[in-house]
Amino acid sequence: MKIRTLKLREAHKPSPGYGAANGSSFCSILWDQQARHLVTASSSDSGISIHDALLPSTTPKILRHHRDGVTALALSPNSTCLASGSIDNSVKLYRFPGGEFETNITRFTLPIRALAFNQSGSMLAAAGDDDGIKLINTVDGSIARVLKGHKGSVTGLAFDPMGEYLASVDSMGTVLFWELQSGTILHTLKGVAPNTGLDTSLVNILSWSPDGEMLAVPGLKNDVVMYDRDTAEKVFTLRGDHLLPLCFLSWSPNGKYMATSGLDRQVLIWDVLKKQDIDRQKFEDRICCMAWKPVGNTLAVVDVSGKYGLWESVIPSSMKSPTDDIPQSSKKSNGLMLFEEEGQEPCSSGSLGDLGEDSVGESGPPSRKRIRKRSEFDEDDPAENTLDGFGLLPQRMAPKRTHYSAREHLDKGSNEELRSTAMSVRSKMQEAFQPGVTPVQPGKRRFLCYNMLGTITTMEYDGYSHIEIDFHDTSRGPRVPAMTDHFGFTMACLNENGSVFANPCKGDKNMSTLMYRPFSSWANNSEWSMRFEGEEVKVVALGVHWVAAITSLNYLRIFTEGGLQKHILSLDGPAVTASGSKNQLAVVTHASSCLPSSDQVLEFQVFDIRNGTRPSRGRLPLSPGSHLIWFGFSEEGLLSSYDSKGVLRVFTSQYGGSWLPLFSANKTKKSDENYWVVGLNANKLFCIVCKSTEVFPQVMPKPILTLLDLSFPLASSDLGADVLENEFILNNLHLFQIQKRIEESSSDDGRDTTELDDEAFSTEAAQDRCILRLIASCCNSDKLVRATELVKLLTLEKSMKGAIKLVTALKLPNLADRFNSILEERMLIETKGMSETAGVAVSQGSGLARNGTASEVPSGPSCIPSSSTTLSAPRFFKKVVNRGEQKGRNDHNLQTAREVQPEVASSGGSTELRTAAAAGTQELNGTSNPFLKSSSNGPTKETTSQRPPSNPFKKSAK
Repeated sequence: MKIRTLKLREAHKPSPGYGAANGSSFCSILWDQQARHLVTASSSDSGISIHDALLPSTTPKILRHHRDGVTALALSPNSTCLASGSIDNSVKLYRFPGGEFETNITRFTLPIRALAFNQSGSMLAAAGDDDGIKLINTVDGSIARVLKGHKGSVTGLAFDPMGEYLASVDSMGTVLFWELQSGTILHTLKGVAPNTGLDTSLVNILSWSPDGEMLAVPGLKNDVVMYDRDTAEKVFTLRGDHLLPLCFLSWSPNGKYMATSGLDRQVLIWDVLKKQDIDRQKFEDRICCMAWKPVGNTLAVVDVSGKYGLWESVIPSSMKSPTDDIPQSSKKSNGLMLFEEEGQEPCSSGSLGDLGEDSVGESGPPSRKRIRKRSEFDEDDPAENTLDGFGLLPQRMAPKRTHYSAREHLDKGSNEELRSTAMSVRSKMQEAFQPGVTPVQPGKRRFLCYNMLGTITTMEYDGYSHIEIDFHDTSRGPRVPAMTDHFGFTMACLNENGSVFANPCKGDKNMSTLMYRPFSSWANNSEWSMRFEGEEVKVVALGVHWVAAITSLNYLRIFTEGGLQKHILSLDGPAVTASGSKNQLAVVTHASSCLPSSDQVLEFQVFDIRNGTRPSRGRLPLSPGSHLIWFGFSEEGLLSSYDSKGVLRVFTSQYGGSWLPLFSANKTKKSDENYWVVGLNANKLFCIVCKSTEVFPQVMPKPILTLLDLSFPLASSDLGADVLENEFILNNLHLFQIQKRIEESSSDDGRDTTELDDEAFSTEAAQDRCILRLIASCCNSDKLVRATELVKLLTLEKSMKGAIKLVTALKLPNLADRFNSILEERMLIETKGMSETAGVAVSQGSGLARNGTASEVPSGPSCIPSSSTTLSAPRFFKKVVNRGEQKGRNDHNLQTAREVQPEVASSGGSTELRTAAAAGTQELNGTSNPFLKSSSNGPTKETTSQRPPSNPFKKSAK
């Protein structure tokens, strides 16, 4: 027989660090339904390549969303959804052929080895080194069933084309027949396939014939064994010239031919009915995967070194084409459209939504009732053929006789092609997550908690885990001994007083557990735990003297620090996440199902645990097409959120409660970077910078915190002073928050607010310096109306006078006159307000004197109102302070005012402008009391004589 040679091209580079010896890897290849694209992957490469079959010389599209090698691929029957499994334990879904990442549909604890879609695309089977085969509902991402029975790694999966059975094979050579409706094992064939051992580049596979009559399995004698679909009895074998065991087999689309590859590096083509090989080809490396082209006469192959090629004209022209007379039951179905194809009408309910990079996707709310595909031999009752109301697993058909009668019915041509109906697919709501947690990584330590205070890490051993708690600042927190974890905790939270841990439910015997460990206590045995029957903990949070847990029943359970069950509240929807700070607990829940655009609809609530109130509630804004990936409080106690599009938002009570976008990663990060948020303070965002291939940090080496400046996503201004405008808005926000804290402190037992007043004064002075620099920029850009608006926002009288000197030096007399008018008007308003305040005080004092309590009336400067942070009409009068405080503030003014001229100079202004800026800010350098009004509207000679003898901004003459 003639042996031909086929030239292969490299798709994936071999890597000795992965897979078996000599750099061998298990590589995958498959066609789409229209034969327009080829998809390849390798266990030594984290990328998936989508090749244009019509233009093979073009560069393929690379999908890099896995963190490790890709070990399995599957394409939905209508070629709209691509599934991939990896050594990183995750199963991901993509739109096809565009390649847009959609979701992590599920996650295992060990590498994935096999994936398979059923005939309608409504179910995805996934398995690997873990104990169990997951049947995943592709409509809503839930786990329909987990099948357990294999002793070794599951390396091959195949759905029966008739939808009754699932066949699986493991590395030990055992084949199981599963009944999908009941989830039970029908037949067990032990040791019928080769034992592949630990070589991950060699896998056992199996495949149903296109008509569903037989299951093909590699045999122990370098052959292929055919088993009956219903009885699992051996029907016949294909035995030829393979010298070593088989490593892959593939049916032609019509089931008349089969391609087999062996460890002897040969590929044989078989005529199945005649049970003889009709062609063969020898390769340099072992062929580990093959796929018949859906149209035409071509076989695609890929070897263990990552090279692929196309074997054209596989079947001689004298024989029937491999795509002629395809059995009806094996024709690809379009009944379930997972993702909308280009050029088609969209589904009525959108497409499968984004679950998030690290979402588990193993549970979710039930999907809406679906329209399923029906044929002539469906029963009249549409409620039959369902699993738990989802209609995913068909009823087992009658025995073999009924099956053959149906087949004969099809052979007579009385049954037309099955009608396809566009399927409404509900977007997937985001799963609950714990802030600061990283996913499970076999053999590696991971974070159970990472916040601004410290970290909690864990590493799993045989049946238990080792937990360690570390503080960033060792002087701030106590030294906590390591802990042995026998519960399998998956989430934790940490504060100064203690730590709380929780784990999900793991079967009937292993209930979900919540445990709290205080760092110090006056009593022994202060640690406590709670177990939950029929529900599991989704999120935990800590505060001052309280612990909170949100469960799968949408219960918010609040415990005291000692373990008393204090409150149980019902939330309005499934929990997404939660965070605590002091007396405040913030909870995020789903407000409704996802929008047709797949956008999440989330709601937040803030609870005051000490007072038993709910001060804030509303919708949580997200960027379009994003999901929430971090949620917490800033060091100042501001509620904050960060979404997958890289936008950080902070909640403020301004405008009745609003979220302000304080940071956008798109403006700062590089294309190959991701930000993993840890926390923030008033000016900085604390995060860990991860490379694009990583979405979370590793425990070792110890990650480095990166500090990023907070910056509003400002529009490009014609002023060219984006930095100053950002500083201006941030100062406004800080002033508002300080004033709120002053009001809260004053109303709370009349606590002393001197420290907050000093902080407000410093912020007001900084804001005035920023405004003066903005005025200088406006004058330089001839934006005089804007300069007039800015001067009205100045707080200190000396700042107003500095602005007047600035525009006077710039030879803008009209603007100077306008500034003078604004100053005079402001001073008249303040004088009138002071007179009214003094009159009210005198009147109150007289009334109190008549009642014999005149001595209680405060007098003197203490009656003068404090400054206001309402910048549209600030007051010039401040409360009187002692000389020591006054001197400190004057020194502060002198130091900070010197910053104005260099910043203006760096902005590219003229010499005249810089001189004017110096003149304007010189008013802040004087040693006179900045809180007292001068005797006239302009500076007097006496005032001028009190100025420093030299301008601190001008260089000294040498």
